Amino acid sequence: MTTKIKLENVSKIFGSKPKSVIPQIKAGMTKDEILAETGHTVGVYNASMEINQGEIFVIMGLSGSGKSTLIRCFNLLNKPTDGSIFIDGEDIAKYSGAQLKKVRQEKIAMVFQHFGLFNHRTVQANVEYGLEVRKVSKEKREEIARKNLEVVGLKGWEEKYPDQLSGGMQQRVGLARALANDPDILLMDEPFSALDPLIRREMQLELLDIQDRLQKTIIFITHDVNEAFKLGDRVAVMKDGKVIQVGTPEDIIEQPADDYISDFIKDIDRSKVFQAEHVMIKPNALVSTKDGLNVAVKEMEENNISSVFVVDRKRHVKGIVTIDDAIKGIKLKQELADVLRTDITIVQQDEYVSELIPKTLESKFPLAVVNSEDKLIGFILRVHVLSGLVSKDVSESAEYHG
Repeated sequence: MTTKIKLENVSKIFGSKPKSVIPQIKAGMTKDEILAETGHTVGVYNASMEINQGEIFVIMGLSGSGKSTLIRCFNLLNKPTDGSIFIDGEDIAKYSGAQLKKVRQEKIAMVFQHFGLFNHRTVQANVEYGLEVRKVSKEKREEIARKNLEVVGLKGWEEKYPDQLSGGMQQRVGLARALANDPDILLMDEPFSALDPLIRREMQLELLDIQDRLQKTIIFITHDVNEAFKLGDRVAVMKDGKVIQVGTPEDIIEQPADDYISDFIKDIDRSKVFQAEHVMIKPNALVSTKDGLNVAVKEMEENNISSVFVVDRKRHVKGIVTIDDAIKGIKLKQELADVLRTDITIVQQDEYVSELIPKTLESKFPLAVVNSEDKLIGFILRVHVLSGLVSKDVSESAEYHG
């Protein structure tokens, strides 16, 4: 993957002589001790990370952890006390005022928690604002605004005013305004935390849909671990101004860096983190559509299973055969196609366990897991889904139960 943003040893200290307290931090003094002794506040200390182009990178932590301070370093609203911030290989911490203004106008956009809309301007005019500042022609900015309002699902609301919209719709306007400048990078500082739970979930799904289409590099701040793990391709966990761990949601759940991380994630809803590919079993046995029933019976007997999936030459699933149906079919001199069961459930490898639970309850057979090319890559039993809620470890010796 291409690295879009790279932070090297970034620190942000608030106070009259911020650089003077860095040796004290290095010596092991805590954030509270430094505040008491020097009057300086440690916002962020020695943060290093790489963020890939096109990923949603979530920074999470409790209040006071430094996450909001850090996100404002990415566009230098908070100028780092120490360290470097590289965007596309250039250290923007060294930029002149003119260079930084250009980056903020063209490369980075920010979406705020409390929307930041102008109540005296229409929805359309709010979205146009950044383009207006850049002196884009009226005709062009109207076209761009309409396009981005459609992207966020607000087509037809152009002439309304912010106070005529719900909180979720106002946040969509804020998102459309950020997208209007076509930035490479979106900074989102707890954008959904002011919304009620239902609207918040809708906005999370909306963001994932938009990201699927636009593939921006998104840095998303939250204190909600479930939101972080739902949205983030990778997640950074902060505490007391320091980055404690960076990894995929699965990495963090399976290998927490310390007791703080373990405690932080203990209430995570695993069903909304683990996907089909994380709980499936790779099939030891498969039968081809060109094979006969005797081959199917032999595969099941050798692998001690009671049913087997049937695939074509491209490994596309055609159905399943049970041991009872196969033995009966041999006695009746039937073909494989005569006893093939097609009432199976096929799921995508990236479907979440929460989505699989009702499917396993409704299906008489194991769920067939396929990849983006619809090729069979595994199967899931009810026990695998239940295991995924507790642990990723699922026995490789589990049997089919047709």
